[in-house]
Amino acid sequence: MARLFNGLPAQTLRYSTLLKTAIFSGAVLFSSLSAAEDVLKDGITPATDASQIPAAAKLRKDTVIAGISEPQGIFNPYFFVNGWDENVTNVIFSRLIDWDSQGKLVPGLAESWKVTPDGKTYIIKLRPNLTFSDGSPLTAEDVAFTLTVLYDPQYDGDTDISLANIAGGSDYKAGKADSVSGLKVIDPLTLQVTTTQPGATTLQKIGGPVLSKAYYGKGYQRGKLDYLRTLHGKPLGNGPYVYDKYIPGQEIRFHANTHFYRGTPATPRFIYRVTNPSTNFQLFQTGDTDYDAFTSRPDDIEQLKLLGFANINLYGSSDYSRVEFNLKRPVLQDVKVRQALIYGLDRQKLIDVVYQGYGSVAVEPIAPISWAYNTQNVNPYHYDQAQAKKLLDEAGWKVGPDGIRVKDGKRLELSLLVSKKVLNDALIPIAKENYQQIGILLKPQVIDFNALMSQRKAGNYDLASFSTSTLNDPHDGVWDYYSTEADVQGYHNAEVDKLINAGNATLDIEKRKPIYHQLYQILADDPPAILLGYRKILSASSARVTGFKPDIYNGLTGSLPDVKIVK
Repeated sequence: MARLFNGLPAQTLRYSTLLKTAIFSGAVLFSSLSAAEDVLKDGITPATDASQIPAAAKLRKDTVIAGISEPQGIFNPYFFVNGWDENVTNVIFSRLIDWDSQGKLVPGLAESWKVTPDGKTYIIKLRPNLTFSDGSPLTAEDVAFTLTVLYDPQYDGDTDISLANIAGGSDYKAGKADSVSGLKVIDPLTLQVTTTQPGATTLQKIGGPVLSKAYYGKGYQRGKLDYLRTLHGKPLGNGPYVYDKYIPGQEIRFHANTHFYRGTPATPRFIYRVTNPSTNFQLFQTGDTDYDAFTSRPDDIEQLKLLGFANINLYGSSDYSRVEFNLKRPVLQDVKVRQALIYGLDRQKLIDVVYQGYGSVAVEPIAPISWAYNTQNVNPYHYDQAQAKKLLDEAGWKVGPDGIRVKDGKRLELSLLVSKKVLNDALIPIAKENYQQIGILLKPQVIDFNALMSQRKAGNYDLASFSTSTLNDPHDGVWDYYSTEADVQGYHNAEVDKLINAGNATLDIEKRKPIYHQLYQILADDPPAILLGYRKILSASSARVTGFKPDIYNGLTGSLPDVKIVK
């Protein structure tokens, strides 16, 4: 499934005042909007005055610090459920096959690969002399072990290797075979992967991080992953940095990997410091962090520009934010109620308030930067309270004496799980007011992101707000709505399943486009979620460091090995 994120929160000194003004007056006009749009374009805007670098930052001679929000501490790239933990594992583990800044697959640990004309067999060639951070060799056996673990019947992580359709994988998982027949180690540097059908996302599925068989697979037997799970807090990887220590609520420490295949990173030490919406701008301003992400809006941009020492980076995201429906709740099984909840929410106001010109209302479960994006025949659900009321009337929910709708003696009350972030700070008052006006009582519950995910998994919610992580392929944006993946929320649509499978069954983009366009129409008519928004991604790095070149597909970790402290 797509990794679920709390988002990339930010807070500036003036933000709370602006937000309250925008929400409660209905105004979304800011004097800084036109100026910021005129000055800041996509790409890197260099710092204007490096002399303003804070003294605290200058004292760090060998360490770079970046902000992160709410890690959970499961530092295995195949077992975490928290997208922030993925940020951590990306520092510790390298991928077999990487993405470049345009989303194209490029060599990582794998030097090259070949695909047979029928699209079913992959020959992957590793770079010579690869090692893990402890100096032990990394070979094709480790890659085969990693993929085998993903087919283990006890594997419960979020990587669905079944999408790769590796031959013999399902038999191994079912206990009908002692190994995955489609995985063949040709020699220490060569792995052959045979699949039963071609797949658009197969390479990215089999090209992920590599686990050490010697370290993670001691005594491994199918169906026994308990030992491997004990190592979640003691990761051994092959990425640019080596894990040292996690201090919950404070920071995660790393040191440079001298065995990194691209050479030892220039900066000896790296730290992720835990920040939140009320502290991350202040920590960057005082030099306690060298890099962080912020909400893309003129106010934040102007604040960063005023610092003088900030290199500001702006680029389009590939993710989207949403409010998920729990269809296991009887009231939400009625498609008219779900449609009414979309019509009844002023999403444009929400996006204007939060992003102030640097975001747009989401119409499809894919961002506009994707080749699959096409809203021509998709219902955009423009804000329409009259239509929302009409649908609720048709669904049998009649307005009661206190203004809240009632059906069969039950009031229309819905819980909303949200975590603390800028988008939700605006969502709560806007949604409460909008829904009150159409006869729905909304009961928001603000909890930390990990608790939100636990409650969601337990089914203790009506609505839940979160964002996807980076979507590298349109398949990633819809996979959460496949029946088996959507079991937690109870969404099932046979036509959606059919089209998701069809979209992933061919590598030809021109053949995939009409499939996704049809799929987006069906998802709009039978919505599993309220799509909220697309956004620009805003980040900043201190002028005391060079080399940070974050992009949509790699975040900050793609350029981390090249980051240097300016002498």
